[in-house]
Amino acid sequence: MPRDEIPPGTLYMLILRVLARSSDELHGFEIAKSIETLSEDVLRVEEGSLYPALQRMLIKGWVKAEWGMTAENRRARYYRLTAAGRRQLQEEISRFERVMGAVTRVIQTA
Repeated sequence: MPRDEIPPGTLYMLILRVLARSSDELHGFEIAKSIETLSEDVLRVEEGSLYPALQRMLIKGWVKAEWGMTAENRRARYYRLTAAGRRQLQEEISRFERVMGAVTRVIQTA
């Protein structure tokens, strides 16, 4: 089955949720792979969307990052959630649930 693109406006929420679920810091590829796995390979995160989003999240203070080495001995930036990121995650989930509820009401009223 083909993978779908991340719905507009949900990438921050998905990244924050993956980081909130993890007990460790994750690098970008691990974040993308987690989203794909948790969505049962329905959602695909493109590098061209993921890394700019992570950079914006760093600037907003939602995540922190440190350089490290992967298991394959490659240099990678590892991300972890901040307290501000946890608060933002709750806002993102609330917004998503409100929008999805509205969409559901519209498509069920046929």
